[in-house]
Amino acid sequence: MDNDGEWLPQPDVADIELAKVLHALGDPVRLRLFAIYATGEQYDCSSERLGLGHLHKSTVSHHMRVLREAGLTSTRAVGRNRYVRLRRADLDTRFPGLVEALLAAAEDLQDLHGTKAPTDPAG
Repeated sequence: MDNDGEWLPQPDVADIELAKVLHALGDPVRLRLFAIYATGEQYDCSSERLGLGHLHKSTVSHHMRVLREAGLTSTRAVGRNRYVRLRRADLDTRFPGLVEALLAAAEDLQDLHGTKAPTDPAG
């Protein structure tokens, strides 16, 4: 592994399946993570930074793995740390308009429950 880390396996763009994407986002925590990652920043597993303080780190890691295996995110391993970002360009290429529709749905859901994903990546 080099100084920049190692990218974990993920599906090629052509292999991202809509059913797997939708299944992965069927969980409210993963939908929230999706909305957070959509800021374009790269995030680590810190549940505090993600606004998921009530979840154990292993649970957050599980959700991150599900998102990566569905093709929604890319994960870079640097030592014991994992850094995640949304594969926005790949998703827009594979399913034009899907990301925007999902973000609108996530925002509606958050409005309904009175919780907002942080908009400031430092946040």
